[in-house]
Amino acid sequence: MPSRVNSVRTSFFGKGAVSLLIPELRKVDLHRALIVTDGFLYKSGAADYVGKALTEAGLSYAVYYQVQPNPTVDVVNDCITAARMLQIDLLVAVGGGSAIDTAKAVSIVMANGGKVEDYEGVNKSARQGIPIVAVNTTAGTGSECTSFYIVTDPHRHSKMAMVDPNCMVTIAVNDIELMMSMPPKLTASTGLDALTHAIEALLAKNATPMTDRDALWAMETVWKWLPRAVRNGQDEEARTQMAYAEYSAGMAFSNAGLGMVHAMAHALGGHSNLPHGVCNATLLPYVVEFNAEHSAEARERMPRISRALSLPDERPYTLVRELRTMSMELGIPRTLKEMNGVQPADFGVLAELAVKDACMADNLYTPTKEEVVTVYENAWSGK
Repeated sequence: MPSRVNSVRTSFFGKGAVSLLIPELRKVDLHRALIVTDGFLYKSGAADYVGKALTEAGLSYAVYYQVQPNPTVDVVNDCITAARMLQIDLLVAVGGGSAIDTAKAVSIVMANGGKVEDYEGVNKSARQGIPIVAVNTTAGTGSECTSFYIVTDPHRHSKMAMVDPNCMVTIAVNDIELMMSMPPKLTASTGLDALTHAIEALLAKNATPMTDRDALWAMETVWKWLPRAVRNGQDEEARTQMAYAEYSAGMAFSNAGLGMVHAMAHALGGHSNLPHGVCNATLLPYVVEFNAEHSAEARERMPRISRALSLPDERPYTLVRELRTMSMELGIPRTLKEMNGVQPADFGVLAELAVKDACMADNLYTPTKEEVVTVYENAWSGK
């Protein structure tokens, strides 16, 4: 079966990599940029750090700093209004997945018209979005190199998953200078998000030898270096390895797809406004166990995960146990019961959203709504 490979045209890595934007942007005919970021990164000077490079490249810029975790339709619309008023021709996302996803949504709507809700699902836009530079400040989401973006619909209390190569950024920057100050909890949750991306990509329907290579290297690297990055945020080697790992995991899932963990996490995070990485990390062992029980193909692929993680044996039980241990050691809740705002009474609604999520289509086994409820219940009780 023919397959397509989505990738970023230009990517920069390493301490001080933002400076590489200067000669790169001088090559193109762009004039006015909008930096899309959050209030913390605006006040911390990160936006100015990137803005200085834009100025040296000959661009003028303004800053939109109202991005929130789990960005909503309202935030995207507000940013679109600002971008149109300023007549910008370049979006520069500075932040993690929330800032980059906001920029992607703005890019698609500005180039294609309509409203952001029109683009929920797979390949819904007709034209390439306006150019985006993504300056990543976390090591987890992979949003700077993927064809995915997520926007929360507050009216439905759910996340809309968009899968669209027209949202791909033009230049991706992973400058660890901007990652060194990440607190341990954020380092842990974003790092385990990257691990989830790698594992789900390996277990996805559209996995290929190319995506498997990226996924396996990413999970091996996260497993080795994430605990060091959590223990010491100033560990430059650990931060650098995590930046490469989350990018590699992003490349893997952007081309292979994701699965049931993300479908359930999108529903959970959108409904209860919870951090995406925490939702993924908490749900991952329960979904891996479920897939091992229901999919022979998933069971056949799982030993490759166990070998990449250097586990003592290749049984799915051991993989599930070690995933739980890693999460708990890094401070991630073991059960949904430990997470604010999660109630078993909502599991039916969450399951309804999850089975309709675009990511569910890539899972090797297609669960029923009732089976998804059972997994939520197991994740609540710790079964």
